[in-house]
Amino acid sequence: MYLEIDKIHLGDTTELLSEIEPDSIACSIWSPPYHVGKNYEKGQTYEQWKEMLTKTISLHWAVLKPGGFMVINIGDILCFQDPEMPRIQLPNKTLLRSLVTKNQILEAMRKHPDFNRYQLAELLGCSEQTIDRRLHGNNIRGGKYATQTRVNLVGGFIQEAALKSKLYLYDRRVWVKDPTWQNSQWHSSSYRSVDEFEYIYVFWKPGETIIDRHRLTPEEWVKWGSRGVWNFASVRANKIHEAMFPLELPLRCIKLFTDPGDIVLDPFMGSGTTAIAALQLNRKYIGIDKEQKSVSLAMKRIKKSFLQPVLFRS
Repeated sequence: MYLEIDKIHLGDTTELLSEIEPDSIACSIWSPPYHVGKNYEKGQTYEQWKEMLTKTISLHWAVLKPGGFMVINIGDILCFQDPEMPRIQLPNKTLLRSLVTKNQILEAMRKHPDFNRYQLAELLGCSEQTIDRRLHGNNIRGGKYATQTRVNLVGGFIQEAALKSKLYLYDRRVWVKDPTWQNSQWHSSSYRSVDEFEYIYVFWKPGETIIDRHRLTPEEWVKWGSRGVWNFASVRANKIHEAMFPLELPLRCIKLFTDPGDIVLDPFMGSGTTAIAALQLNRKYIGIDKEQKSVSLAMKRIKKSFLQPVLFRS
């Protein structure tokens, strides 16, 4: 028996995707866990994250209609801990309480080889902790004992996983959102840019794809339908769920790639935004999420907007 339509299904998406009716999904729209330490990611290694994402992508080939699409929203780069990353010292001069430098301390040590760090601190007008930090590299990004983090491009890995599953990159859009400087320490601890955009990757399952420009109004085609850069605000506060994308994102994808009555899939349903968008546009949906609290939240949000979904399985 296949997964019921217009239902939120509780379980592991890598197990439940194979229970969807083959060749039934017109478009799958989802944003996977970003492997950034959210509660629902605890205990998952980077390699396990990649394996989960690869399997999720591979299972889409069977459930998508020929000519159907898989749309993945994800950040351009991923941050993750890497114990093999060199422990780089990054003193931030703008945040230093003392302007005493390592070279000044070394010069003082040459002139006074018998001085301990307390005497050096008194000589240079700083604390003995400052002497220790400058000499022993304790200004390492992430802390003295923490594992270093590095960044990795995500798009290439996703495209490779899709191609192995015979799903071909069809398009990509850049979603320019609100700067997330409030949630990022990069702007104060490094030269890295503040996160202001994400990618929307569109993959195609070989088959006949009908191009129907009547899906959008002429104004929509001009403003965003044929534009590679989409500008709309992100969710202002993730108070009800740790990871939410705005309703505008699935609304645009559903309008662009599906017709009324088509089935839209979200294998990481989260707070239910994709389902709400599908129902608003007279489409059907299938949702999957492994967190009971997310399933319950999505059900409440859908009920508030349209109807009462029923939990199909546990």
